[in-house]
Amino acid sequence: MLSPQLFHKILGVAFSLLVYCAQGKPAVVFPPPGFGNLSEDQIDERFMLGTYSYHLHFYLDVLLRSIFMLCKLSAIFYNLMWMITASGGKIFATSEKKADFHTTLTKCREAGGSIATPRNPNENDAILFFVKTFNTYAYLGIKECLIPNRFQFLDGTQLSYTNWHLNEPSGKGEEECVEMYTDGTWNDKRCNKNRLIVCQF
Repeated sequence: MLSPQLFHKILGVAFSLLVYCAQGKPAVVFPPPGFGNLSEDQIDERFMLGTYSYHLHFYLDVLLRSIFMLCKLSAIFYNLMWMITASGGKIFATSEKKADFHTTLTKCREAGGSIATPRNPNENDAILFFVKTFNTYAYLGIKECLIPNRFQFLDGTQLSYTNWHLNEPSGKGEEECVEMYTDGTWNDKRCNKNRLIVCQF
């Protein structure tokens, strides 16, 4: 088992890294003592199941994953001052600013995320929270494919969840982007209109 003393040392390092993240500084993580000069194969041998090194590696892995997620949140909170919601394993955020579709893609990418893309009702509701709060529409990470009135996710996969407004989509090849209405339903729209920037992380 991991000794309380070592656990507290690791925890202290974690909190120090969080302070760096909050200040906008890069988080530097050093390898555990005795592992800095080992090859990947040698490290695998030292991390045998049930050994002290295995437990150390497990706790460090959990802590570092948590730190990196909190660093992302710190960037959103302290540097960008975005408003956030969450659903499942996703975090949704908005800067309250508006932009066209392509600028929204760029802004979300610069923040370390991607444009909000609901894949189930709960994620749709998380985005809807912002749309209702600011009483405006928001673009979604969905675009029309080569077949008119057929839409897909930006990675090219088919839509596994939809929430189209009545009689939508109706653009017939002229409205390639998708916006969310203030009731949570979707509408196809031209990509040059300014809509609320909502990103996911």
